[in-house]
Amino acid sequence: MSIISNIPLLLQSAAAQGILWSLLAIGVFITFRILDIADLTAEGSFPLGSGIAAISITHGASPLIATLLGFVGGVCAGFISGILHTKLKIPALLAGIITMTGLYSITSRVMGAPNIALLGEDTIFTWLQNIGLTKVNAAIVTGLIITGIVIFLLYLFFRTEIGLAIRSTGDNIEMSQANGINTDNMKLIGYMISNGCISLSGALIAQNNGFADLNSGVGTIVIGLASIIIAEVLFNNKPLWLRFITIIIGTIIYRFILALVFEFNVEPSDSKLASAIVLVICLSLPQLRQKLGLNRLIKGGKK
Repeated sequence: MSIISNIPLLLQSAAAQGILWSLLAIGVFITFRILDIADLTAEGSFPLGSGIAAISITHGASPLIATLLGFVGGVCAGFISGILHTKLKIPALLAGIITMTGLYSITSRVMGAPNIALLGEDTIFTWLQNIGLTKVNAAIVTGLIITGIVIFLLYLFFRTEIGLAIRSTGDNIEMSQANGINTDNMKLIGYMISNGCISLSGALIAQNNGFADLNSGVGTIVIGLASIIIAEVLFNNKPLWLRFITIIIGTIIYRFILALVFEFNVEPSDSKLASAIVLVICLSLPQLRQKLGLNRLIKGGKK
């Protein structure tokens, strides 16, 4: 009964966390789905964004400026991965691993410590808390505003000539090159936008959690993929702008499932195992849906 009574609170918390994490999932979506590239830079750009935002706030920068600086840090990280892949011809997966590894040291230098506490500091959510909203509601409202702006800008961008060229590069690189598109530059821009969104997510989550951690990027790429898969299972074959919105829903559902699992008194040492099991279930959903669909067809044929 206690778990059932806690569901409204879990949903509220999952919504707050999911909206902020959805920017990470949108960033992963840009490289994974639009560009058809497996980019592991996310696990380095996420803590970089949180570290830049945290150190900026503790040194007196306004939370908005600190958040934007976190976004710029991710753009730079994406630029490095893009250069390694497009100009130095390093395979995309390896380029991401190289950048991710290097960013660990860079983030450590930026932060100057394994973690930075933001207790007592003003954050981007403080202005809403000052007018009476709870911390969770402030995170939901601020997250919706920022995520809405990002999705709107991405929607406009992917309707431009460059945006359409990026989509074309991901769909069919040979045909794009034959039509005179500089596919290397398109990939580079995609890398930068993707990791900018991921770092922006890191900056927001650090402020919401009250600290930035050097190791916070571990597993972020899988979280992003799980959120995307959930969205695609529930809402498939949607226009691009609507897919961005469904990713928010997918991320909230993932955070809610994770919160439900932790309600069963999971030991701290087993939390990673529990998270891994949830991720396996989420990532296997497309296969399960396909099999269920085939079974229905077979049954329908027999009838």
